Amino acid sequence: MTPDRVFLLDVDNTLVDNDRFVADLRRHLEHGFGTASAARYWAAFEALRAELGYADYLGALQRYRADIEDGGLQAQRLLRLSNFLIDYPFADCLYPGALDVIAHLARYGPTVILSDGDVVFQPRKIQRSGLWDAVDGRVLIDVHKEQQLAAVQEQYPARRYVIIDDKLRLLAAIKQFWGERVVTVFPRQGHYALDSAANAAYPPADRSIEHIGELKSIDITRWLDVAYAPTHDVTSKTQDTP
Repeated sequence: MTPDRVFLLDVDNTLVDNDRFVADLRRHLEHGFGTASAARYWAAFEALRAELGYADYLGALQRYRADIEDGGLQAQRLLRLSNFLIDYPFADCLYPGALDVIAHLARYGPTVILSDGDVVFQPRKIQRSGLWDAVDGRVLIDVHKEQQLAAVQEQYPARRYVIIDDKLRLLAAIKQFWGERVVTVFPRQGHYALDSAANAAYPPADRSIEHIGELKSIDITRWLDVAYAPTHDVTSKTQDTP
């Protein structure tokens, strides 16, 4: 039977503090290779993201490898850097209450991870953070998830959807595709969400919250009941008002 609702949850800076991971990686690079050499890694990272449309930390590491001239100590450090990425403790980067939110939403309908990213590092992040098990393996990872919504609704059909994402650009695109069939929720956390200049180009989400942990105490059905006439001006102080 088709469920009444399905919850689609982003990962980076929605459930996982990816900014914290990036800061740790930046420190690790600068400590092991120096500031100038670390800058070349980030240059490779940004170039690859422009080509692919998503963050590829391992792919950038492959490109960065060609820039390492010393075949001795730095080469060994580079191998350890790959271990740093693969074994990074992403469970420590979960936002407070993230797993509780997933458990809370599961009372109302299936929860699904819907993330952008590559096919190696992003699944590893989701597994190591505990999110894979929290959603019972319902994980979708695409290059541009806003372009795969027809496939999402085929795999996880529902009368209504709730999408939770820190990127207002993506929420606007998803709203355009599904219309009032979807409730968009915008957690104002992470550097994308706090970029007011970039976000000014997009309409507000149906609901806004200050941090993901707020959702664990909300009766989400009250939002769904009024979703066909969303208010657009919800704050953390009025989030549970129909």
